[in-house]
Amino acid sequence: MGRPEPLVHQLKNVARKKEAEIEDLCKTHYEEFIVAVDELRGVLVDAEELKSDLATDNFRLQEVGSALLVKLEELLESYAVKKNVTEAIKMSKICVQALELCVKCNSYVSEGQFYHALKTMDLIERNYLKIIPLKVLKLAIERRIPVIKSHIEKKVCSQFTEWLAHIRSSSKSIGQTAIGLIASARQREEEMLERQRKAEEQNTGGLGELAYTLDVEDSEQDSVLKFDLTPLYRAYHIHTILGVPERFRDYYYSNRQLQLDSDLEISYGQPFVESYQTFLAQIAGYFIVEDRVIRTAGDFLLADQVETMWETAIAKIVLVLENQFARMDSPTHLLLVKDYVTLLGATLRQYGYEVGPVLDALDKSRDKYHELLLEECRKQIVTAISEDSYQQMVIRKEADYENNVLSFNLQTSEIMPAFTYIAPFSSMVPDVCRIIRSYIKGSVDYLSYGVNTNFFSVLRKYLDKILIDVLNEVILETINNNSIGVAQAMQIAANISFLEKACDYFLRHAAQLCGIPSRSVEKPQASLAAKVVLKTSRDEAYHALLNVVNTKLDEFMKLPENINWITEEMPQGPHEYMNEVVIYLETVMSTAQQILPTDALYKVGVGAIEHISNSIVSTFLSDSIKRFNANAVSAINHDLRVIENFADERYHSTGLDEVYKEGSFRSYLVEVRQLINLLSSSQPENFMNPVIRERNYNTLDYKKVATICDKFKDSPDGIFGSLANRNTKLTAKKKSMDMLKKRLKEFN
Repeated sequence: MGRPEPLVHQLKNVARKKEAEIEDLCKTHYEEFIVAVDELRGVLVDAEELKSDLATDNFRLQEVGSALLVKLEELLESYAVKKNVTEAIKMSKICVQALELCVKCNSYVSEGQFYHALKTMDLIERNYLKIIPLKVLKLAIERRIPVIKSHIEKKVCSQFTEWLAHIRSSSKSIGQTAIGLIASARQREEEMLERQRKAEEQNTGGLGELAYTLDVEDSEQDSVLKFDLTPLYRAYHIHTILGVPERFRDYYYSNRQLQLDSDLEISYGQPFVESYQTFLAQIAGYFIVEDRVIRTAGDFLLADQVETMWETAIAKIVLVLENQFARMDSPTHLLLVKDYVTLLGATLRQYGYEVGPVLDALDKSRDKYHELLLEECRKQIVTAISEDSYQQMVIRKEADYENNVLSFNLQTSEIMPAFTYIAPFSSMVPDVCRIIRSYIKGSVDYLSYGVNTNFFSVLRKYLDKILIDVLNEVILETINNNSIGVAQAMQIAANISFLEKACDYFLRHAAQLCGIPSRSVEKPQASLAAKVVLKTSRDEAYHALLNVVNTKLDEFMKLPENINWITEEMPQGPHEYMNEVVIYLETVMSTAQQILPTDALYKVGVGAIEHISNSIVSTFLSDSIKRFNANAVSAINHDLRVIENFADERYHSTGLDEVYKEGSFRSYLVEVRQLINLLSSSQPENFMNPVIRERNYNTLDYKKVATICDKFKDSPDGIFGSLANRNTKLTAKKKSMDMLKKRLKEFN
């Protein structure tokens, strides 16, 4: 590549021009440069002089400053010493303060003031441990702090363990006190209700008292139930400061669980009826303590934990109660346990515990208790009835009248009788009433404070049960006893009538004890079923009485033996046995009039009279009577008139004619009277005349008449048999009888 010659040439030209300009410029300012150089030489001389002066001044300064420098070094050394001393003092103060706190901490530990000891250690750790300059001291303190904390924790746990043992031993007393408060409140409430009932009975009101409630308030409970939880609070607080609150919670919960498990174990070496109060009071005290802990110790104890413990306890209590109730054979023992269990339930319910399962267990044992109570009352009723004299009760004092008559509404009049008073019932009636009343009280005692607050319907069922299954059965067994006499049967019938009347009292008494208004059970449809059953048994007693009376009448009459059915002599009056029959009927009716109510008296009279009528008719029909004549009919006619006269006299003298105007005693002799009239009639064939038969013989049966007429025959030597003594009237009667027999055969 060629060189740029033109460019180089141009550059050289430019350089020559510039050199020429510089040369011109230098020529122009030459004099000024000469002046500047001269001035510069003058400055140089001045600089040399200044340098000489500075050297001289420096020398003199060095001579003066050497002494001052020595002093400065001494001063700096003093400042260093001062600083070190100050640091040493500061470090010493820190160590002294730390040691003073350590001494104070040791003093707190030795005095048992663990909270203050822990707060002191916390102060050492936060404010001093990091700034302690002495390593040995720092290490020593660091090693001792965990040891002291461990010692405090052990000491606190030891004290807390002692408190656990103490609170467990105190639980029984706590539970007994709390249950006692509930028992007192319940007693006051029952006394108030009793006053209320008496006021209602006396029509004096008393409704205002219903506004009061006697529940024991928690504040009252807390003021009475004094137990110290300070050791628990302190231990929990100290463990919180130690940073291990969960560990202490677990420790408390596990130990209380063990205590609960131990408390729930019952001793089989001692009867449960002797240990149940201790057993239940211990559990009550345990959960009262737990309630106080959960209410006052903050978040120390969880509600779920207490609920778990309570579920465990209640399951065990229910199991124990069911097992023990199954073994009990005394209603008194079962009632005692039940009462205490309900008090336990009422106590713990106030602390928020659910006691329903316990009350359900009591409700399940309800039938067992009533079975035991029923059996106990059965023995008492059997004794009362078997030992009864069956004689009317003699009451000599007004107090006895109130206790045996008015107490059970057995009076027959609202007017106080004169004493001595003869009651229409025997001593068995008030004795049985007292037994039934005690049964009602026992039943109410068990049913009260249970699952059902309105238990009147349940009580009513059990009341019917004792009256029907026990009292009525025992009475029926007595009635069906073959050895029963007339007086016994009559008195039993009268007694049943009053027991039937007492049923209304039993129902009202049960209603009062249940707090049910009396008017609600005074309605006819509200009466006990036992009342109807006892009425049936009363009819059974009347039937038994009539059987006894009729049996005795049969013994007196013995018609086939006492009557000569083919006598040839015309009788002049009734048979001798008829006097005994009338005397016996007089005795029976007199006694019945004193003891039995009017309807029963009427039944006895009707039954006896009707039995005599049936006996005479049955004797005519009996196979043992092959034949009879008119004289025998005439003799029986005399007997019948005696009975008819007795029936009329008794019907009027007893006042029955005013009550039963269309059913006199004589009306129950109509069949035998019509039969005797037919056999005595001069025209017996009129029996076949419908009009005459309806008017005179409407109670007679064709077959019976036919059978009896076949037996009506006179002996060959008798009135109809002797041709020598035959008269027209008798012949006509015989022909009429023969015609009747013939027509009856044709009719049959």
